[in-house]
Amino acid sequence: MNNQRYSSKWQRLQELLITTLLGDIPTIALGPKLRNLVYRQIFSRIGKPVYIQNGVEFLGTSFIEMGDEVYIFKGVRIDAKGHPNNKIYLGNGVALERYVDIGCLDNTCISIDDETFIAPDVCIAGPGNIKIGKHCMIASHSGIYANSHKFADPTTPMRYQGVTRKGIVIEDDCWLGHGVTVLDGVTIGKGSVIGAGTVVNKDIPPYSVAVGTPVRVIKSRVSKDLVAS
Repeated sequence: MNNQRYSSKWQRLQELLITTLLGDIPTIALGPKLRNLVYRQIFSRIGKPVYIQNGVEFLGTSFIEMGDEVYIFKGVRIDAKGHPNNKIYLGNGVALERYVDIGCLDNTCISIDDETFIAPDVCIAGPGNIKIGKHCMIASHSGIYANSHKFADPTTPMRYQGVTRKGIVIEDDCWLGHGVTVLDGVTIGKGSVIGAGTVVNKDIPPYSVAVGTPVRVIKSRVSKDLVAS
C-alpha cells in the first residue's frame, strides 16, 4: 500500500512538473511540438501527431489515452484523477474546442470515438460511464451529465443522499445542437439530431429528430424499413 501511495505521488509530481513547464508555451514558440513529444512520458498513450494548444489543463494523465491527430484547444480541462479504474479515451481525429471540460469522478470511463467534434464550453461529466460514438457533433454550451442527485429524503441534505450513475451512450453520427442537456441513463440512437436547447431525459431511437423540454421525437430521418435493417 505504501509503495502504491509513493508511486501515485511521484506520478502526480511528474505530471505537474511537465505540464507546468510545457503547458503554457505558446503555439508560435513550438509549444504543440514539444508537448506532443514530452507528454508521452506521462500519458497512458498519445498518438501521432497530436496538437495541444497552450493553456490546456490535464489531471490524472496516466489514465488518459489519445489516438492519432487529436486536436485540443486552449482552455480545455481534462480530469481523470480520483480512482485507479478511471479512463478517458479520445479516438483518432477527435477535436475539443476551447473550454471543453471533461471530468471523471469515481470508477468512470469516458470515451469519445473517432472524428467526433466537441464545440466550445461543453461539459462532459461522470461518475457514470459516458460513450460518445464516431463522427458526432456536439454544439457549444451543451452538457452531458452521467449522474443525478438523489432527493427522496427531505430530512437529509441532498448532497449527502448520493447520486445515480446509470451512464450515457450517444451512438455514431449524432448531432446535438446548441445548449442541449443529456441526463443520466439516456441512450441517443445512431444518426439522431437533437434540437438546440433540448433536455434529453429518455432514450431516443436511431435516426430521430428530437426537440423540446422534456424531449419529444418529431420525426424520423429515414423510413422505418431502413431503420429496422
